[in-house]
Amino acid sequence: MMGTASAMPVSGKYQSAQVLCVHGRYFLIDCGEGVQQQMTALKVPMMKIDSIFISHIHGDHVFGLFGLLSTLGMKGRTAAMNIYGPVNLGPIIKFFLSYYGDGLAYEIRFVPLKGSAPEVIYDTKNLEVVALPLNHGIETYGYIFREKEPMLNVHKWTVEAFGLSLTEIGALKRGEDISRADGTVLTAERCAYKPFEPAAYAYISDTAPFPELAAWLKGVTTLYHEATYLSGLEDQAAKRHHSTTLQAASVARDAGVSRLIIGHYSSREKDIALYQAECRTIFPETFAATDGDSFEI
Repeated sequence: MMGTASAMPVSGKYQSAQVLCVHGRYFLIDCGEGVQQQMTALKVPMMKIDSIFISHIHGDHVFGLFGLLSTLGMKGRTAAMNIYGPVNLGPIIKFFLSYYGDGLAYEIRFVPLKGSAPEVIYDTKNLEVVALPLNHGIETYGYIFREKEPMLNVHKWTVEAFGLSLTEIGALKRGEDISRADGTVLTAERCAYKPFEPAAYAYISDTAPFPELAAWLKGVTTLYHEATYLSGLEDQAAKRHHSTTLQAASVARDAGVSRLIIGHYSSREKDIALYQAECRTIFPETFAATDGDSFEI
């Protein structure tokens, strides 16, 4: 967690930014002011950032972007950087390139998002990323990072015991049973195992509640959901298209996630333990994040 504050500056807190590491790849989610200082302090390898995902163009989610992109250039980055975000982020990136793009040795590729339903926007052998539209008064997207089902690992003892060939090992890794000429059947269930259960992480930034969200989050293991306001301030949350603690916890409960992480706290409240306590009345596995926290997904 690079930052957990909302729009107003708060001493000791930075604004929205997270770094997610999946199978050695680093992804930056939102880029609030001060993200470079946080990456440096927390020893996050900024040169290894694979892609950037921006939820929306409110300043507390993008004001760190120009500085970061410039620093990557000064550090000698050559790999292209893909930036995903709403269509209205495009002119901002174009402005940056027109004034500060000279001398950059890497390409910045903007991938505009649009649509009224979840859509896969990033797809590799191990991971897919889904963008889903949120309800924040301006175009805003959340993201689900979902591990794909891994190939099976073959038990080492079976290789020697049955003299497995490379072809047979490959079949078992794909979950296929082996039928030999002598009638022996080697099943994948016996000879192989799944190395891990795929996880899914959802980042739901600024949003007011809406009916489809919980259904879209089914299958997510860890959910980050903004909880800007304590309960009792539903009117303020609705006015600004944000969520309260109880609204965020209700989404986690209805989606059936394993764990809820909250952040994006209002500057009016200094004690984040209150946020956690309120959420836990609905969803006990809630954790109020602080700047610098690290979570195993």
